[in-house]
Formats: sequence, C-alpha cells, structure tokens
Amino acid sequence: MRLLLAEDEIELSKALCTILKHNNYTVDAALNGRDALEMGLAGNYDGIILDIMMPELDGMSVLRTLRSEGVTSPILILTAKGELEDKIEGLDAGADDFLSKPFQMGELLARIRAMTRRKSDFAPGVLSFENLTLDRAAYKLVCGDAELRLGNKEFQMMEMLLSNPGRLISTEEFMERIWGNDSESEINVVWVYISYLRKKLTSIGATVEIKAARGVGYTLSPKS
Repeated sequence: MRLLLAEDEIELSKALCTILKHNNYTVDAALNGRDALEMGLAGNYDGIILDIMMPELDGMSVLRTLRSEGVTSPILILTAKGELEDKIEGLDAGADDFLSKPFQMGELLARIRAMTRRKSDFAPGVLSFENLTLDRAAYKLVCGDAELRLGNKEFQMMEMLLSNPGRLISTEEFMERIWGNDSESEINVVWVYISYLRKKLTSIGATVEIKAARGVGYTLSPKS
C-alpha cells in the first residue's frame, strides 16, 4: 500500500518512514503543507497521514482542499493539541481518524490498518484472470493446485496487472505507485521484478503472460 506522510518534524518524519517501510508500506514524505497538498492531489494514495501544525499551509486547510477536490483516500490526522474541538473540526472536515501526539508506533500502525480497511472493504479479496488467481489476503498466486507466495513488491505489481488485464501499464506508473516519489531505485528495477514474475507464472502453469511494449510498459494478456 502507498501512503503519503505529511509531517514537518524532519527526524520524526524519517523515523516514521523507516518504520512504515519496514511494515511493507510505500511512503512518500512531505515536510510542509503546500507540498502535501500538491502530492495528495497528484497521487493515488491508499492512505494519508496528515499533521495539523505544518508550515506554509496547515493540515486542516490541506484536508479541506483535498476533500473539496474529490480526493477520497482515507486520511488520519496527527496533532499535538488533542482537544475535543480540534477532533470534531478534523472529522467534520473529512478526516477518517484522529491521533494525538505523542503516540505509540503500534497504535499508529493499527489506525492505518483500520482506516485503509475501509477502502479495501470495497475491493474483492481475490483477483482472477484466465486460470490465474491472486489471493490478496495471503499474498499468494494460485493456478489450479499450484500456488506460491509473492514478496511485497511482486505482489503489488501483480495486483496492478490483474486489476487491469489487457491495459498497458507504463514503467513510470509502476515506479510511482510501488517505489514512490522518494525512491532511489533505478527504473530498470521494474524490468527485474517483471522477470521474477514471468518465471513464477511459468512455474505454476499460468495461461497468461506479461507482454512488454518496448520503451512503454507492460500488459497482462492470455498466452498467444
């Protein structure tokens, strides 16, 4: 899952990003409200963690603008205030949840899981195409009696392909969605993971293949 973290305290932002990535989230970080707004409007995030007290544009203004522009990503508000009036204001403005600083990391992770569950509740638990099925809960590819577990990034790529069979997905779209804006990975990492997935599809006898459009992207299609 891809998250946007808007937190202006640099050391806290770095620490949160490290822990979230360790828990298999892809994280884009914004250190001020204006950047958070631009990234929130431009990106397709599974969840947004938004600090209220930020320079350039406060979190409440960012929240209101995102909602007024039709952004439906679940949003968790972080604040040092913790007063009832602020919670009411944030929830009325469209926040999904509210967490006061200081907080335990375990609670933040639980809140993130809870708020992103709202979005996943509307998504099927399995994705299927031809004789291939992706079990989203177990991170497994299933084909007949054969099954194998995917790593986090393999799973995310397969999820994108199976959610859009027949549609060309660009290398840049994979990079932005899975590795994030702040990734230091080279773009050829996409080809490396596509190679992994092709081998796994062959190993379980899938009747689909990942086809490449040179210099453009990849699509999941029935085998020729």
